[in-house]
Formats: sequence, C-alpha cells, structure tokens
Amino acid sequence: MAQVIQASTRKRNYSLMTMVLCWAGMAVMSSLYVTLPLISLFSDRYSITLTQAASAGSIFSLGFAIGCLIYGALSDKYGRKKVIFIGLIVLAIISLLLGMADHFAWILILRGLQGAAAATFSPVALAYAVEMFPAEKRVTTIGFISTGFLVAGIVGQVISSLMSQAYGWHAVFYLLAVVYAVTSLLVVLFLPKGEIQQAHANIWAPLKQIGKVFTQKNLVLGYLVALVLLMSFVSMYTVLGNYLSGPDFGLSKQEILYVRLAGVLGMIISPFAGKLASRIGVRSVLRGGLLLAVIGLASLGMIASLPVVVLMSVIFVAGIALSVPSLVSLIGQLGGKSRGIAVSVYTFILFAGTSLGPILSIYLMKISSYLMTFILLALVLGIGLLAACLIRQETAEVTAGGK
Repeated sequence: MAQVIQASTRKRNYSLMTMVLCWAGMAVMSSLYVTLPLISLFSDRYSITLTQAASAGSIFSLGFAIGCLIYGALSDKYGRKKVIFIGLIVLAIISLLLGMADHFAWILILRGLQGAAAATFSPVALAYAVEMFPAEKRVTTIGFISTGFLVAGIVGQVISSLMSQAYGWHAVFYLLAVVYAVTSLLVVLFLPKGEIQQAHANIWAPLKQIGKVFTQKNLVLGYLVALVLLMSFVSMYTVLGNYLSGPDFGLSKQEILYVRLAGVLGMIISPFAGKLASRIGVRSVLRGGLLLAVIGLASLGMIASLPVVVLMSVIFVAGIALSVPSLVSLIGQLGGKSRGIAVSVYTFILFAGTSLGPILSIYLMKISSYLMTFILLALVLGIGLLAACLIRQETAEVTAGGK
C-alpha cells in the first residue's frame, strides 16, 4: 500500500497543480469584486441609491461567508476535488443566469447564490493543498493560492471595468461563466483525486464546535482582525473610484482602471510572507502588514497628487497582502485541535466583514469628505492592528502556512 502511495506521489506534477489552484483561486474570488466598478451603473440603470446598488457585492459576501462554514465538512465526506468541481459548474450556470438578469431583485438573489457557490473553493482548496502536497512544498503552494485570492481583488475590478465599458455589464457575467467552465475542466484534468477523509462523517458535527472557539481570547482577537481586514480593502477601492472621478482629479474610467491595476504591485509581496515569518514570527508579520496598510489608507486623501495616491494605494495593498496569509496561519495555529472549525469561522467573519465594506464606505462618503473617509477607514483598520498587538502566543510559533 505504501509503495502505491509513493508511486502516485511521484507522478504528481506539483508545479502544474499549484498553477491550477492559483488560477482557480483568482477566477473564483474575482466574482466578489466585479460589482465594485458597477455600483454607479446599477444605481443609474435601476434608479436606486448607491447603498442599494452596493448590496450586490454585500450579498455575495454574505452567501460566501455562510458557505464557508459548510463546505469544509462536506469535502471531508465527499472529497475535495469533487466539491471544487461541482462548485465551479454551479458557478458557471449562476454566472450565465446573472448575465441574463434584467431586474435588480434577481441580480441580488443570484449574487447571493453565486457567493454560496464560490465558497466551495476557498476553504476546500486550502485543505486539499495541505493533504496533497509534501511538507516542503506546502508553504509555497498555500502562498500562491492566497496570492490568487488577493490578485482577484484587482483583476476582478479591472476585467469588470473593461468588459462593461466595451460590451455592457451583462458581458461581465457571461465572461465569468466561460472562465468557470474552462476552470472546471482544468480541475478535472490536472488535479489528482484525493482520498475521502471521513466517508461516514456527519457534516453538521463541526458546526457544534463553533462555541468553543469563541471561548479563546486570542482567537476572538484574531477574528476582530479578520472582520476589518477585507472590509477595509473593499471600502478603500469603493471610495478610491469615487475620489479619482470627482472634482479633485476628474479621471476617466480608463484612467481609474490603471490606478486599480497598479495595486497588483502590492500583491507581489504575498508569497514571501512565509519566509518573512520564519525570520521574525507570524505575529510580527501580521502587525507589520496591518501597520503598513493603516499608513497607506490614512495617507490617501492627505495630498491631492495622483502619483502619491497611487503610491499610497500600493503600500496599502502590500500591507493587506502580508496580513492575509499571516492571519490565516496564526488562526490555524491558535485553533489547536479545533483548527478546522477555527479557520472556517475565520473565513466566515472575513467575508462577513467584506459584505459590510461597500455599505460602510458609501455611508462615510455621505457624511464626510474623502480625506475624512480615508482617515475613518484607517481608524477602523487600526482597531484590527490593536487587536493583533494584544494577541499573546500560547504555543510555539510556527512559520506562515506551516501546519
């Protein structure tokens, strides 16, 4: 039996598997961000407020957050690859239906379902990577998957802007449908099938452990960081689009697109979070990343110079890119024997915060200037920095991504 496993392991193309997982992560998570550039368009098209239009992104995040609590256990029972594949097929169908929708109520319903379907990838892919990759390759693979998730924050906005300008907003979702169909084929062809971990498991059993994770002070502090992390990311780009198109800069949609695209430069640092953590510790990387993000965010509205705004947005994104893989590693470490449900709750809270991002940013823009909005968002993220500083290590510190 051991010889069969060793032979199977030798046949695996880990580089190709990593590329497929990274691509799939970027493709799936792009769905979260595609409606950010469409908020004003939806507002005009359906004669609704900006806050109502922003709910197309919020309801996706809510569906995603709820799904993350379920699919990890589901993949334990039925297999990781099967859950990922079925999720991609459902995503393709829902995205196609979204392209056909012409009533905002249907857009909201389908976006919620799209979020729930997208959740089949993130927690399951991370579990798949831990099981299918040898220890020496695992950190790098998880780093690349996390990078795919982060790059989606820029790519989703850029593709949505380009497609909606050229062909209308319906084309954005038609393109996503094609991408998910192709990605499902890549998963079938290039990802080996893992073993079903607990074929007779009760998929609701892990949910009963949720109460336990909230009795641990360090985990609660980590969840507070998670709540504001992507909330600030989504909020920043929601405000930035309005700021750059307003009287201070008067940029066109195409020019704003280039500014959004510059954020990718900040993402490059994400795969190196693991190596950095091995030198200075996971908590130090998390705190440093959050501090960098707070500085970048608070500085955005202070100087009305486009190069400075672009630079500060890149610094902010770099801080987020360091914080995300560090936080998921720290949560897994602090979770101990309850690591699985601890990470699932983390993912739920992370995207519950994301659902509040567009609503919070639009509300702040209504009651204050752009400068004050950026500063207030930085203060919200600063709460996460304070929480990160209060986390005390109870077990031996491990490197980011290491399990």
